[in-house]
Amino acid sequence: MTYTDLNGVRTHWERVGDGEPVVLLHGGGVGADSWFAQTPALADAGFAVYLPERRGHGATPDVLGPFTYPLMARDTAVFLDEVVGSSAHIVGWSDGALVGALLAIERPDLVRRLVLIGQYYDRTGRDPDVHDEMSNWRDNPPQYLRDMYAALSPDGAEHFPVVFGKILDLWDRDPGLPHEQMARITAPTLIVQGDRDAVRIDYSAALADAMPDARLAVLPGTHALPVESPELVNTLLAQFLAVS
Repeated sequence: MTYTDLNGVRTHWERVGDGEPVVLLHGGGVGADSWFAQTPALADAGFAVYLPERRGHGATPDVLGPFTYPLMARDTAVFLDEVVGSSAHIVGWSDGALVGALLAIERPDLVRRLVLIGQYYDRTGRDPDVHDEMSNWRDNPPQYLRDMYAALSPDGAEHFPVVFGKILDLWDRDPGLPHEQMARITAPTLIVQGDRDAVRIDYSAALADAMPDARLAVLPGTHALPVESPELVNTLLAQFLAVS
């Protein structure tokens, strides 16, 4: 395992392949291994794939204080500055997409091309049915999230309630990036979602229209699209990121 102290966090990360850098930003409550279907495909396509794990996720330990999206975006900027050493293509899924969007707004010099998968950026974009399904997670967290945390976290399985509580607090707060703020993103952007995702399709279509250089791809699937349909997702990623 590779660790680097970044922004006060002993950050776990991996690199696979050689070529133009691509940074994959995982979702909330999971680690970089959620990109298992994309990592080898992008490496085989000629990219250097970087897989950082955010504070309290995967094999990166938790630190004191709440999780916030701006803080995690700053962590990602430090990772790019100090580990990657250059700008990169950024691919974010779920929470990782919101982190990637904030990074593209605050540090456009670090983002070459941007892919945002399965995320809304203010409350108007979320699918209420999906949100209702998650309403009991505070009292009854999914067992698969417990198991994934226990397998990787250096803090031990007993720390899961602390971290998961911080993740739920993060999700309960409005991410607060309306279309006019997202329109500040100048990097070429691909917005991807499933037709049964956690995000309303009309919201994503309006978002793509509001951004200066964005397009939308809606694929058959749910919020787990990169795992459900890896061939489709990998083809989209390789084609979009390969455009100079």
